[in-house]
Amino acid sequence: MSALYLTALGDVDEDALAAIETCLWQSFGFEILRSPPLGEPAFAFDIQRKQHSSVLVLRDVLGRIPPDALRVLAITEKDLFIPMLSFVFGQAQVNGRAAVVSLARLRQEFYGLPPNRTLFLARSMKEAVHEMGHTFGLTHCVDSSCPMSLSNAIAHVDRKRTEFCRNCSIILEENTKHIRAGNGAGERL
Repeated sequence: MSALYLTALGDVDEDALAAIETCLWQSFGFEILRSPPLGEPAFAFDIQRKQHSSVLVLRDVLGRIPPDALRVLAITEKDLFIPMLSFVFGQAQVNGRAAVVSLARLRQEFYGLPPNRTLFLARSMKEAVHEMGHTFGLTHCVDSSCPMSLSNAIAHVDRKRTEFCRNCSIILEENTKHIRAGNGAGERL
């Protein structure tokens, strides 16, 4: 089976999960399956930073990938960081099998602004496509409207679309051609 798995880490906004599920199917064309929630990533909490280590979260997700999964995207409400950055919207293994996205900084409320569901869901989809794109070998794109462009501020996320630019679409097609042909559904690219 060539399915992408979507899983929640603890309690995650159901509307965001549903929007991400649909968007991943549209962007990648693989069946999307929901796996049971993996639980809160309390083990990854850094008391000094008051954030969760995305490196530890990603490592945990990797250890729990279903055998029939092509890729897994884990979604958390927790704020994530990597040691060299103050935060990340998500993290993925380039050409790997797992990715994680944090919804924390995608909400207007994080910045002291009134909630905006439409904007929140759009941001969630863009970041999910970005991180899953990395697992299929896509790197950061120079086209600021492409979901594969680097986002180190929320304004960068807002400039993106959910659709890949022409170059990233071509690379994605090339990188997934053997999977679509039925060869190596579970192997790394």
